[in-house]
Amino acid sequence: MMPKFMMANGSLVRILIHTDVTKYLNFKAVDGSYVYNKKKVHKVPATDVEALKSPLMGLFEKRRARKFFIYVQDYDDNDPKSHEGLDLNKVTARELISKYGLEDDTIDFIGHALALHSNDSYLDQPALGFIKRMKLYAESLARFQGGSPYIYPLYGLGELPQAFARLSAVYGGTYMLHKPECKVEFDADGKATGVTSEGETAKCKKVVCDPSYLPDKVKKVGKVARAICIMSHPIPDTNNSHSAQVILPQKQLGRKSDMYLFCCSYAHNVAPKGKYIAFVSAEAETDNPEVELKPGVDLLGPVEEILYDTYDRYVPTNDHAADSCFISASYDPTTHFETTVNDVIEMYTKITGKVLDLSVDLSAASAASEE
Repeated sequence: MMPKFMMANGSLVRILIHTDVTKYLNFKAVDGSYVYNKKKVHKVPATDVEALKSPLMGLFEKRRARKFFIYVQDYDDNDPKSHEGLDLNKVTARELISKYGLEDDTIDFIGHALALHSNDSYLDQPALGFIKRMKLYAESLARFQGGSPYIYPLYGLGELPQAFARLSAVYGGTYMLHKPECKVEFDADGKATGVTSEGETAKCKKVVCDPSYLPDKVKKVGKVARAICIMSHPIPDTNNSHSAQVILPQKQLGRKSDMYLFCCSYAHNVAPKGKYIAFVSAEAETDNPEVELKPGVDLLGPVEEILYDTYDRYVPTNDHAADSCFISASYDPTTHFETTVNDVIEMYTKITGKVLDLSVDLSAASAASEE
């Protein structure tokens, strides 16, 4: 139920290859990546060639954008020549962009649809992170020569935990599914010692869980609103894409953060033939999801069934050294896994004391995705 795609060159794919989970999964590229600008849906240009064709910019702006794209493509941490005299650890994204004289609308789609920032706070942070996110987009796009930088598992995201469960079983892990009312047990010092369900207690040294299991060790940091829509057609103006993402930057809607459309269909085996599932999601800024998500829902065309849902977002407040509880943060509304994976990697380091090396041979996954 999480409307998230995977960046083809992103950290989740690296983890899947690193752990060899890829042998249990099949992926398919996502057809298209789009952005909402001046009340219209446009394809996101991600290379200098696409930038020259895009209706998002006028002729002179295209030339400026092309120069900026070339700078990003050529930028290499280890090659000072490619930095053009700028220290991107000090220069902010705003300063870097102003050097190229880009217009506000261009900055809007580059920051939100390419670098995938969910609000504008990145503009006043060092530009290196911004450039790296743009490079990740371009590298992911180049990886499968698809129309987008995203991939998605056949049969949906439920395949991911299933694939890890299989691998875990190979190494002797035990799964007990659908256990009701799990209660974490603590000793006198407040350290976790086990988990109880249906009168049985599984003893342990560490508990890893999401915020719902330990509500008194987390704090609420936000709320996600989403609409889940069932349709018999693709999202209009997305070139009949069977799977697509549309980003609605905050400025275009007068919001504080972006809204996202996510669509997939029978092409990824997640719906019956001829059916499409679209999600509209955003960080909730009001208590009325129907009204708040309307700008996104309006872009979908006729919808057969629509379900609204809101959930609170939590982050842990506990000291894992004291209580041996390792709690993940809730899923945010972004339509990819980069933020989630950063959280998972940090948890891995806290739990094991080791740093995960994800410099893997990425070609291992490309074979699987071609099938």
